[in-house]
Amino acid sequence: MNEATRPETGFTIRVIRPEEYDALGEITARAYLDDGLLDFGEDDPYLEFLRDVAARADGSEVLVAVDGGGTVLGGVAYAVGGSAWANIAGEGEAEFRMLAVAGSARGRGVGEALVRACVDRARATEGCVRVCLSTHKAMLAAHRIYERLGFVRTPERDWSPVPALSPLLTYSLEI
Repeated sequence: MNEATRPETGFTIRVIRPEEYDALGEITARAYLDDGLLDFGEDDPYLEFLRDVAARADGSEVLVAVDGGGTVLGGVAYAVGGSAWANIAGEGEAEFRMLAVAGSARGRGVGEALVRACVDRARATEGCVRVCLSTHKAMLAAHRIYERLGFVRTPERDWSPVPALSPLLTYSLEI
């Protein structure tokens, strides 16, 4: 993926580098904690998974937004359907997961730029006709981004990774 710089915002979207894994892992964990998305707070076992960016980078394409000084502002994992990191994407689809933006970078268009980068990546993937995602019902700001970009709810695909949890909402975008 080529770097995509947004001069008006002062950040670049590109593939993550290994030396940035820890920073993105903490941003992701902190976003989930601060937004109240983890049932057990600081003791939630999912935190270890959120922090393990090396594993994500090994099985998906992890994109980051970095500012002019190289500070990681946020990131997202992009996966093609049928791969180990795709929860709901099937053949001819792509999916993005674990979209997270540092609290200090929110409101600058980082999340939207990361989503756009995933959509662009899907458009460049031969045979890909749809981008899909799962989201927590409380992630209202993210829902607004998805809907503004043309994603539509797909309630027939809603699912729960753990039976005791509320179902995750799903969206998709035909490309």
